[in-house]
Amino acid sequence: MAGARRSFWGWGAEGAGPSEAQVRGMLATLAQRYGAEPAELLPEPRLADVSLRAPRIAPPKPLEGICSTDPYDRASHTYGKSYRDIVRAVAGDFRTAPDQVAFPRDEEDLSALLDWCVGARIAAIPYGGGSSVVGGVEANVSDAYAGAVSIDLSRLSRVLEIDRTSRAARIQAGIYGPALEDALRPHGLTLRHFPQSFEFSTLGGWIATRSGGHYATLYTHIDDFVESLRVVTPAGVSESRRLPGSGAGPSHDRLFIGSEGTLGVISEAWMRLQDRPRFRASAAVRFEGEDGFLRGAEAVRRLSQSGLYPTNCRLLDPGEARNAGAAQGDAAVLVLGFESADHALDAWMARAAELCRDAGGLVPDGAVATRTDDGASREGAAGAWRQAFLNMPYALNVFARSAIVGETFETAIPWDRFPSFHAAVTAAVRDALKRVCGGGSLTCRFTHVYPDGPAPYYSFAGAGRRGSELAQWDEIKAAAGEAVIQNGGTITHHHAVGRVHRPWYDRQRPDLFAAALRGAKAALDPAGVMNPGVLIDPA
Repeated sequence: MAGARRSFWGWGAEGAGPSEAQVRGMLATLAQRYGAEPAELLPEPRLADVSLRAPRIAPPKPLEGICSTDPYDRASHTYGKSYRDIVRAVAGDFRTAPDQVAFPRDEEDLSALLDWCVGARIAAIPYGGGSSVVGGVEANVSDAYAGAVSIDLSRLSRVLEIDRTSRAARIQAGIYGPALEDALRPHGLTLRHFPQSFEFSTLGGWIATRSGGHYATLYTHIDDFVESLRVVTPAGVSESRRLPGSGAGPSHDRLFIGSEGTLGVISEAWMRLQDRPRFRASAAVRFEGEDGFLRGAEAVRRLSQSGLYPTNCRLLDPGEARNAGAAQGDAAVLVLGFESADHALDAWMARAAELCRDAGGLVPDGAVATRTDDGASREGAAGAWRQAFLNMPYALNVFARSAIVGETFETAIPWDRFPSFHAAVTAAVRDALKRVCGGGSLTCRFTHVYPDGPAPYYSFAGAGRRGSELAQWDEIKAAAGEAVIQNGGTITHHHAVGRVHRPWYDRQRPDLFAAALRGAKAALDPAGVMNPGVLIDPA
């Protein structure tokens, strides 16, 4: 995280993202696509123009040195990075800014902060990299709380211990993705978990939200890499025994993985690592025709059930492929890749190509060749997709400034139900786009795939009306959520629940489990101060 400071209002670092000329080009493309001119581009907000309410709380003397009311700290910890967050920031609306931002240096500081929050009835909001797109870090709490503290873990950012023999490491939760990989690289190791937010998110945030990584099969979620956890709760510190596996009752770690800061603060974890890959093979497979996306889905199903476990198995529909520069909008594209630290991949790639051809895919010549230079695997359509994938979040900054209503939502569904599910979700969201925006764009890609089903990831955008963007977003998002739940999908595959997905999560979650989760919260957070409003309400 050395270098440019994070933007206090939008995605990425200050000064990063598309240039003004590129922004103008994006707006021209959007105007052509939607048949309507986007609203006049608003200027980027300035911190000097932001008005913050006076802090309602002050820390006790021993905590003053780690707490801040600096305008940048408070503004930058107000929101995550969803479309609705950025729209409010562009409009200068920081009414839910935390009263204090705390930067604990160790677990002693964490415990003292939670003691203060319990004693003074203050909401405690754990904060990793702040890349939440579901309202998971927003201090939007009721008047039942005296105020809110955002607990930033960025000072707990070290790799404490490496066990090279077992390929594991003990790591503090506040470390950002690039710093973690830099620390592991000299040992020839990698966590190999690369979410789209990798540059701006932390290990603790990945664990707390059950993050999904870049790799599409086998080790898809952070769950697969957690060996043990240490968690500071209002009731004390809970630490699991470090083991490769255990059948001793319900898992301690599983209780906290995905708990989204509602039960305590993850302070450190032992994580399973892998040797760094040396061999790579990749290809972009085209599926042409009106049914190209569904034939591509059939190829992906065969791949997911083959036992080949490709590193990358991202299927892009024609619109998604066009946006990524992987095709001209005339074909679905499967971005397929393999990696290994141990062996060449020709046999794996050859069998994968055969499966794609059997489903009607067009496999480019030379796709079976294993490469050992990383740069070669980033050329062509696959390389174009990768770069577009990393740059994609910056588009939300432009959308918010130009009143384009846009967002993504993701889910998962068994293979036998995917065609009807996809048709129903597509119809519902397109209807909402037409009703709310007069039309728009809806695209789909597979981010992760399993032997029993895919994780479809949808992106929508339409022309908005200045001042009405959030109401328009709410209506389209509600249509998407209803379609997903009514047709048997999950409300989230890897974006987490937060506050935004609560209405649908409450319907998806079994009532008895909700009662059990409330019981766990009552034991670990009896005062109900940990991230209230997220996942579950205090009893």
